[in-house]
Order: sequence, then structure tokens, then C-alpha cells
Amino acid sequence: MLVDALGNPLRVILTGGAAGDNPQAIPLLGGVQGREVVADRGYDADKTLAYIEGEMRAVATIPPKKTRVAPRDCDYAAYRERHLVECFIGKLKYFRRVSSRFDKYAKRFLAFVHFACPFLWLR
Repeated sequence: MLVDALGNPLRVILTGGAAGDNPQAIPLLGGVQGREVVADRGYDADKTLAYIEGEMRAVATIPPKKTRVAPRDCDYAAYRERHLVECFIGKLKYFRRVSSRFDKYAKRFLAFVHFACPFLWLR
């Protein structure tokens, strides 16, 4: 999920339960302009960092993984703004259909998430 600096949704990509988030980072950020990208440790990969700092020309505020050989610096004061994504997901779960995942098919579930996002944006 991609949100702006105010916590409003910009993009949502749905993956399988066992799929990692990092392979979806570049398609999620594609075409977006910004000065800073704040993400959790799961997005600490050389390819993602190269895309953010190279093509987007933005600052990557991503804490380094503990297994990284050469630790990178991270602005932890700016990293605190990552709560906006978590808060938005919490607001999205107020919709019973999202929180209990009644839909059998991923396409229908994603359609309802897209349907719910404008309601939260207009709040």
C-alpha cells in the first residue's frame, strides 16, 4: 500500500499470503514523484534502494536489515512517519468486509478495497 504524507491512499497492490512485499515495491512506486520514501525493513534491498535513489531521485528512509553486511544510515526521526500506512490499514479494517475477508476471490477483495479507499479519503 502506498499513502501520501497525509495518510491518504495512492496505490494498493494485493499479493498472496506467502509472497513478500519487496518484489512489489518498484511497481508500487512506478510513476510516483516524491522527495522521500519511508518503508519498513522488508524493503531494504539493493535493487529497491537503487530505484528510489537513482530513478526517483528521492531519499530512502528504510532501516537496514540486521543481516546487511555494511549497515546503512537511517533517519529514525523521519522513519516515525511510517505509522501513516499502519493507521490507514487500521481505518480500512473498520469495513467489516475487509477485516473478515468474506470475499473468496482476490479480485473481488481488491475491488472492495478500492471502493473503500475514497470513503476514507473523504473523511
